[in-house]
Parts: sequence; C-alpha cells; structure tokens
Amino acid sequence: MKRHERMNALLELLGERGRVDVEEAATALEVSAATMRRDMDALAEQQLLTRTRGGAVLSSVAYDLPIRYKHSHRAAEKDAVAQAAAGLVERGDVVGLSGGTTTTEIARVLATRPEFAEAGPQPHLTIVTNSLNIANELAVRPQIKIVLTGGVAHSRSFELVGPFSELVLQQISVDISFIGANGVDPQMGATVHDEAEARINRLMAERSRRAVIVADSSKIGARCFARVGDADVFDTFITDDRAEDSVRQEFTDHGLRVIAASTSRSAPEPAPTQAPQPAPDPDPALKPDPAPAPAPAPTQR
Repeated sequence: MKRHERMNALLELLGERGRVDVEEAATALEVSAATMRRDMDALAEQQLLTRTRGGAVLSSVAYDLPIRYKHSHRAAEKDAVAQAAAGLVERGDVVGLSGGTTTTEIARVLATRPEFAEAGPQPHLTIVTNSLNIANELAVRPQIKIVLTGGVAHSRSFELVGPFSELVLQQISVDISFIGANGVDPQMGATVHDEAEARINRLMAERSRRAVIVADSSKIGARCFARVGDADVFDTFITDDRAEDSVRQEFTDHGLRVIAASTSRSAPEPAPTQAPQPAPDPDPALKPDPAPAPAPAPTQR
C-alpha cells in the first residue's frame, strides 16, 4: 500500500471510530508501529487529526475532517436524525440544506423517498444548498431540482461561502431548511467553527418559512467559535434519543421544539426455532381406512 493510500485509510478508520491508538491502527493497516506514528504526525501537521498520547483522535480537530472521512462516525445517530428530518418534507417543497455530514444524510434519505423519485414532467422537490458534495450526489436525480449557491469553497467542509452565496440566498424563498452545527447549546443555540459558514447558514435559515437545527447528541453542550442562532431564527431542533431528557427540556425552555429521533431499528425478530409438531388428527369420520402394512423385506446376509 502506497503512503497516500495508507494515510487515506487511516483517516477513514479514524472517521469510523473517532479515536485510534498506534498499535490498533498499525494492525488494521498491516504496517509497523513506527510507520504509523510517522503517518499520524504527518496528518497532524495538516490538521487532519490531533495526536494524543499513543494515538490520535477525531473530536479535537480544529476544523471538520473532509466529509468523506466522517461518513461512518456516529452513523446510527445521524441516520435517525436524517429520517426524522426527511419526514417533515412534503412533495413540492423547496428545501435548504447547509453543508455537513448530517445534512448529507438528509439529502440521501430524500433522494430515496419513492414519492420524490416518480417520473414526471416537473421536479418533485427543489434542494437549495451551499454544499458541493450534496449537489454532486443529487445532480443525477432528474426529479430533484438542485440550486447551488455560488461562493468560495472550504476544502474541509465542502461548503460555499462569501458574497456570491449571499447574493443567491437573498433572492429566494425556502419552505424548510435543515442547518447542521458543530455545537448546540441551550443558551447560544447552533454554533460552527467558521464565521463565514455561520453567516451563510443563518441567512439560509432566515430565508426559510421553517428553520431546523439538525445535530446528533454528541454536539449538545459544545460551543464553537461562530454563532448561527437559536430560537431567534430556528423553531425546531432534531437530535437523537441519546440526549438526556433534562437537556432536551433546556432547549424547550429556550423556545425550541425538540424532536428526539429513535436510533433503534425496528427489525422483525426471528421466529423461535421449534421442533416440528404433528398435525392434529382429522375428524375420525373423515379418516380413510388404514393402508395395509407393507410386507417385511427379506433378510439379506
């Protein structure tokens, strides 16, 4: 495995687990511990991970890891949030999606909804987004109209920001928007790492009839550098059911409706294994006459 392939594999492993130690990563990628330490140090210099004593972590990275390295991190929670969010969307809606892993999952759920995939002369859904990866994924769906804001692309979040993004958003109206966040606090509301992203996310929320914060429960209580907003622009916060009831109540007290999406999958339980039971005897009156017993086979020697 070449070095760049190995480093990509390490980032994917980190995206799945959130934290790895040197020995664990070295075993998974079949390299020596010394090689793994050098790879981790190189990625730390690029701010793609943070080195710890004996390993590396995802949660302390200064900015987001590129989305393709984070798609599996807290996947069950993100999927639960995405399913709940998609359930608020109706056919014909104009939907705003900020960048981020959770909003990317919402886009994927919407793209697979049968009512939005039916053939027809007009699109069944319009998606307005400043996310390059969301636009890229949905552009192949003919029944979903994609409106991509202009702007300057951030290499880690794949979001477009700046005056061109603002110009587009100021000219449109959105039915419902889903805005991701790096932190959600009852007092500060939704926050992100970058002030330019915060400005665009807030503008998208303001241009919406209904604006929704979407974030898994690991983001609750975190405060990042730039504030997007709370109940002044949002009316709903969708998270997963691993958020404590007392914390959810704090958001409710500050004016946000909280939806706690279930992370459990309703899969049918397998039927218990039982020995086959004999069929019940039919009505004696309907029993056929017993067949004569077969003659015994001749004994062979």
